[in-house]
Amino acid sequence: MSRKPKAAEDENAIDLTPMLDVVFIMLIFFIVVSTFIKEPGIEITKPEATTAELKAASILVGINSKDEIWIAKEKVDERLVKVVLERLFAENPKGWLIIQPDEGASIEAIEKVIEAAKKVGIAKTSLATEEG
Repeated sequence: MSRKPKAAEDENAIDLTPMLDVVFIMLIFFIVVSTFIKEPGIEITKPEATTAELKAASILVGINSKDEIWIAKEKVDERLVKVVLERLFAENPKGWLIIQPDEGASIEAIEKVIEAAKKVGIAKTSLATEEG
């Protein structure tokens, strides 16, 4: 009974190093090209709309059913909304504002955010809704 020499067995083995290199490069590629969704920091039930359009947000403002305003995962007093929007707009002057109101949010709270955005100079403002 003859066994193959050790060198012959090594030649028949599959080298996994190139495959691991390819998997690592693909992982880096997917991390670099993926986009991350910005969240306002609170759970919101969006009102339904018949015409819905998806946009990537630069400044995301959430308004819950208690008319509390949330920007960048922090609750913001309604008197400081303009100041916070100025800071965020200065970081990205080409961006726009997307307001995510809860179904129970009042029109007055939404209007305060829109008025603050106009005073800051944000020309593009959208209202986020669920497609219905």
